[in-house]
This record gives sequence, structure tokens and C-alpha cells, in this order.
Amino acid sequence: MNGPRPVIFLSHMSIGKKSILIIFIILTLDQLFKILIKTDMSIGEERHVIGNWFILHFTENNGMAFGMDLPGENGKIFLSLFRILAVTGIAFYMRYLIRQKAHNGLVLSVALILAGAAGNIFDSLFYGLIFDDSWGKVATLFPEGGGYSSFLHGRVVDMLYFPIIRGYWPDWFPFWGGQSLVFFRPVFNIADSSITVGVFIILFFQKRFFAELEKKKTEEPIAEESHNEESPEPVA
Repeated sequence: MNGPRPVIFLSHMSIGKKSILIIFIILTLDQLFKILIKTDMSIGEERHVIGNWFILHFTENNGMAFGMDLPGENGKIFLSLFRILAVTGIAFYMRYLIRQKAHNGLVLSVALILAGAAGNIFDSLFYGLIFDDSWGKVATLFPEGGGYSSFLHGRVVDMLYFPIIRGYWPDWFPFWGGQSLVFFRPVFNIADSSITVGVFIILFFQKRFFAELEKKKTEEPIAEESHNEESPEPVA
């Protein structure tokens, strides 16, 4: 054998195809994991994967990442529509970056954000239609009586819980003194993780990513001007 073929295959892929592959993999893993949780656990059920610091804790939320929420029915519709517009905008921005030949790290980071946002949109759009409720029972996929809600009103499935540190705030600590301390408290999903990783990579490498992008923008007009100067004028 001459080496791992998948590595050779990936090395010959364009950045556009790599981005699409990343989006497809994250969306597939995110939705498979959510469907497995939804069809095997009821809301509030927990399963300890690694001791007390890696727990599968099934919960659902109507709103934003890490269990945050927007109140009311109109809030849910607004959030779902905003997500659709945001994903559309991110997709166009990724396409722009690819055409500008931006740093591969920037393009792939945007792909991570796009994949995560799209994963949670799918829950909001369709889960209310294809699942019945999970309160006190395990949900059924494509139930005979229909789903628990309507289009745009699905709830996002969360399950990853990492309460790495448990204890109490010191009594002398302002505001929270003596209260219970749990870190990391939010329950999230693979889509949330993808968004977070993409954002942190961009923040950490922003100077390198955007300096290179600006450099390529300024080089293009110079290249065009030199090309026009070198081109011979047509003979009359």
C-alpha cells in the first residue's frame, strides 16, 4: 500500500468541496445523534457516559444555543425566520470567501458555523411535524396522529452535558456566595459545538485570516493594471 487513500483524496479536493464535506458530516452526525436521543430517551432522562462529568441529559429548548430562549409563539417564529436568513447570509459569505481565495482556515471555520446553524434550523422547522412529544415517554418518529407542533415551531434537541466542576461558591464571594457551583452548566448539541469551534477559530486567528484576505484584495487591482499596461493596443 502506498499510504492512506482518504488523506490523498482530501488533499486533492478544492476548498469548496472540503467545506461541503464538512457541512455534510456535521449535519449528518448532529441529526443522527438527535434522532437517537429523541427516540430512546424522555425529557429529563440522564445517562452517565464517563463518570459524573460527561452526561447525556436530554432536554429541548425553543430558542437559541445552549438552552437560551425567546418567549412566546411570535418569538419562536421570529427566531426560526432569523435563523433561515442567517444561514442564507453565511452561505453567500462562504461562497464569497472561496471566490476571493481567502485563507482555507477562514473558509472552513465559516463552514463549521454554517453547518451548526443549519443543524438547529432543521429541528425548528421539522421536528414539531415528525415527532410526537417526549414528556414522560420516548418520542415516536412519524407518529400516526401527527407531531407535537406545526412548521417552524419545533424544539431544538440538546443532550451534551459536562458538569466538570461541582461544588459551592465560597461564602465571601459576592452575589453567589454559598450557592451551588456547576461548571460547565449549559446542555448543548453537536450543532452548537460546531458554531462555537468555528467562532473561536476565527477569533483566535482573525489577524492572520483577514490580513491575508485584505492583501489578496489589494493585489488583484494591481495585477489587473499591470495586465492592461502589458496588453498591446490593436492595430487600426
